[in-house]
Amino acid sequence: MKVILIEDVKALGDAGTVVDVARGFARNYLIPQRKALEATPGNLARVEQEKSKMIQAHLKGKEAAQTVVAQLEGVSLTITQKVGEGEKLYGSVTAAMIAEALEAKGFSVDRKQLELPEPLKKLGTYEVAVRLAPEVKAVITVEVAPE
Repeated sequence: MKVILIEDVKALGDAGTVVDVARGFARNYLIPQRKALEATPGNLARVEQEKSKMIQAHLKGKEAAQTVVAQLEGVSLTITQKVGEGEKLYGSVTAAMIAEALEAKGFSVDRKQLELPEPLKKLGTYEVAVRLAPEVKAVITVEVAPE
């Protein structure tokens, strides 16, 4: 089924592009979540008219993200956790915990913007990428220390 993406979807593409997806994925997820529209001639015409607005909004978002990158670069967080034998953590440090620590420092970052492949389960220093816009990333340092 062909759909027009209304917003950027990480695995599929950017807003305004026409992609071919499974019918169930479109009907059960993309369309109800308002991430896509069915690619009908009327919807294609409407998206073409709105494309310039979407491009301008994308550029504004990218510029705003680049100013935040300048502030985020070099930010260092220390998160303390209880530690067991062999310096293994009880639990783990998740993206939500890192986002909460960034919020405490005055940065409004959603946990979904953090590129953390898996939760941090050992003590140490880690570099975590923060995706602020599709082409804009900042790298922060997260230190996991014993409580």
